[in-house]
Amino acid sequence: MITGFIFRALEGKILVAVAILLGVALIVPALNLLTPADSVFHIPTYAVSLMGKYLCYALLALALDLVWGYCGILSLGHGAFFALGGYAMGMYLMRQIGSRGVYGNPILPDFMVFLNWKELPWFWHGLDMFWFAMLMVLVVPGLLAFVFGWFAFRSRVNGVYLSIITQAMTYALLLAFFRNDMGFGGNNGLTDFKEIIGFNVQADGTRAVLFALSAIMLSLCLVISSAIVRSKFGKVLVGVRDAESRVRFLGYRVENIKLFTFTVSAMMAGIAGALFVPQVGIINPGEFAPANSIEVVVWTAVGGRGTLIGPIIGALMVNAGKSYFTGAFPELWLFALGGLFIGVTLFLPKGVVGTIQQRHAARRDRKAADDAANNDKASDAALPVGQAAE
Repeated sequence: MITGFIFRALEGKILVAVAILLGVALIVPALNLLTPADSVFHIPTYAVSLMGKYLCYALLALALDLVWGYCGILSLGHGAFFALGGYAMGMYLMRQIGSRGVYGNPILPDFMVFLNWKELPWFWHGLDMFWFAMLMVLVVPGLLAFVFGWFAFRSRVNGVYLSIITQAMTYALLLAFFRNDMGFGGNNGLTDFKEIIGFNVQADGTRAVLFALSAIMLSLCLVISSAIVRSKFGKVLVGVRDAESRVRFLGYRVENIKLFTFTVSAMMAGIAGALFVPQVGIINPGEFAPANSIEVVVWTAVGGRGTLIGPIIGALMVNAGKSYFTGAFPELWLFALGGLFIGVTLFLPKGVVGTIQQRHAARRDRKAADDAANNDKASDAALPVGQAAE
């Protein structure tokens, strides 16, 4: 059963994408750690961290594609799940600082000492253990998605109304996490991390490992997503996207299908946030901003929703362009992003990968039709003259 699950997922382009990601997970750290700094093949550490950040964004876009591209749920709040996973990791990293903080308190993080907190809040307990923190990376976003989806999907909230309330959810979290009395660092967030599972988080080796883990987790989530959409459940999922009323009439519990997919997608977004934080070095309430979630929609649309690989390519392309434009033409970046989204909507409505697949399918169909016509002509030519005329 598990073998069939894996083989079903690793078909065609998914296998190629996984192979590329695993190759990158090996090659980039090797070029960073094993080549001399003056070598043309050397990749500096800052570039490794930057590419690792792009991979985290790609995983976030993949998570959105699972619910938007295959289930028809346009979530404008996936940045919230990303940020919650990041905060779970950030809280673990803050607990690892211990007495090395500015105020030297072995239990309370610096911002709590500054704000005159007397004891550690209950929701910080256990986060000094790596396994518990990683569990929270999955549980907290997944639980929020489950509770939110339970009420929204059973109330049959769809379309633009669902998009609006997902955006309202992430905005409410933004306002809550900005408050100093919430216990999450307020406006400044969590930063000044020292180590992760005993390793210096700033060391070149740690950065390389985090990059490799980002590539590996992206490939693993790609396999899981591919297995879901290629299964019988995936066929029903697409049916919900295209004709929800008909699927409901056939006897399927549409709300349960949506709830499962939405929860899995949120957990994937949480993983992306957890990998993002140690590579960037900070997590603050700005990650909850609704604009961030909208930007994820842009990445997915540019790459091609409903393709799995497309959102990954879109996230990498747009963020690489963002890094270039914000450095070379900082005042034009937002115009470039808006123009890109408008251009894709008008000329590439299926995104880059979706358009390529569509044209390839059309070319294949034309070739099949031409071959069939040629075969018919050859068959007619092979018959006797009178019989061919008939």
